[in-house]
Amino acid sequence: MSSRSVLFDVPGPRAKRRNVLLTVVFLVAVAVVMWWVAQSLAEKNQLEWVKWRPFYTDSRAWSTYLLPGLQNTLIAASLSMVIALPLGALCGIARLSEHWWVRGPAGTVVEFFRAIPVLILMLFANAAYSEFTDVSPDSRPLYAVVTGLVLYNASVLAEIVRAGILSLPRGQSDAAKAIGMRKNQVMRHVLLPQSVTAMLPAIVSQLVVIVKDTALGGALLGFSELLASVRPMSANYGANTIASFTVVAVVFVVLNFALTSFASWLEGRLRRGKRSTGAVVGAEAVDQLATPGE
Repeated sequence: MSSRSVLFDVPGPRAKRRNVLLTVVFLVAVAVVMWWVAQSLAEKNQLEWVKWRPFYTDSRAWSTYLLPGLQNTLIAASLSMVIALPLGALCGIARLSEHWWVRGPAGTVVEFFRAIPVLILMLFANAAYSEFTDVSPDSRPLYAVVTGLVLYNASVLAEIVRAGILSLPRGQSDAAKAIGMRKNQVMRHVLLPQSVTAMLPAIVSQLVVIVKDTALGGALLGFSELLASVRPMSANYGANTIASFTVVAVVFVVLNFALTSFASWLEGRLRRGKRSTGAVVGAEAVDQLATPGE
């Protein structure tokens, strides 16, 4: 019996007809909704060429509004990723510590910041930078956005790391300890390398969330990110709000698709590397791992 027959029952004639009927009904419903949306936009003159022309004929729409906003979005997202990833990994590993005085504070910090909406963290950070630091008003929105994204996403990434490590069979760590490896060596050389592949899809999903959540700073903090460029651009080009939002949405889709595609390529490369590795660890290598300083 194949694994496919165990996990999936081949539909019979009635099930096939029902699936075809449901597919047709769904496609017709989607077509009707799209037709209604197009008609509504056409009645309000939102599909006229004059509203879409700036994105094709006027380079200032990109150089003045879209590209600077995209640059700020990438800066905020990149800084947040670079800081949140190692911080989240550190907190996730700390939650697995056998010492309560390490595990307890790490768990409290993670649960606290994970429970607070990221927008509130941004607002608190903005107020804190205004009251207690000398950060200039022009740079303050970027600092607040990055701080809020780091605090929230590091706590979520910590749970991803903890769950990824706990998903490994217990025999992995038991075998490593049996050959004399210390706890930190087990974590660095055995558990983390094996859990990275399992954690990668969830980590990438959280990175996509970071990219999209930069728009919150533009909505309430005046951060000049990609979505915030819609208002001045629409005012300058004759109330082409729908066209501006559509172009910005396409840019976000392309950006996040590139991120997920890179992650899929990296995950496949890691999996192929693990399958192709057939080296046997010798006694000298084991002794070197088990005995620090050699």
